[in-house]
Amino acid sequence: MVPNRILLRRFTLSLGMVLMLCILLWLWAALQREESTLAIRPINQASMPDGFSISHHLDANGIRFKSITPKDDALLITFESSEQSAAAKRVLDNSLPHVYVIALQDEDNNPASWLSLLRDTSHRFG
Repeated sequence: MVPNRILLRRFTLSLGMVLMLCILLWLWAALQREESTLAIRPINQASMPDGFSISHHLDANGIRFKSITPKDDALLITFESSEQSAAAKRVLDNSLPHVYVIALQDEDNNPASWLSLLRDTSHRFG
């Protein structure tokens, strides 16, 4: 009877450790995403470029992107890495007319953005 209890306790402890390890690996993978977004905004009263022409320029240069989305007064292009967005910025700077501002967009939907709120010195607890 006693060996069964010891075995059950070891099994429960092992299962808990494996579950904790899986949760830690999942959190680490979620925080390792390095999505990068470029924003294209027109200067003055210029019209917004269409997503098809932007995707054509990027595809012609072998740059992969995740999505192209119009938002407010900008066209947002999401990439999997900052290297892809830097390459896309170079290509779009050369191929689009100079009536557009192409800049790196701050990520507000970053899964780790809540960590930056905790680190901010203007927010103090206590």
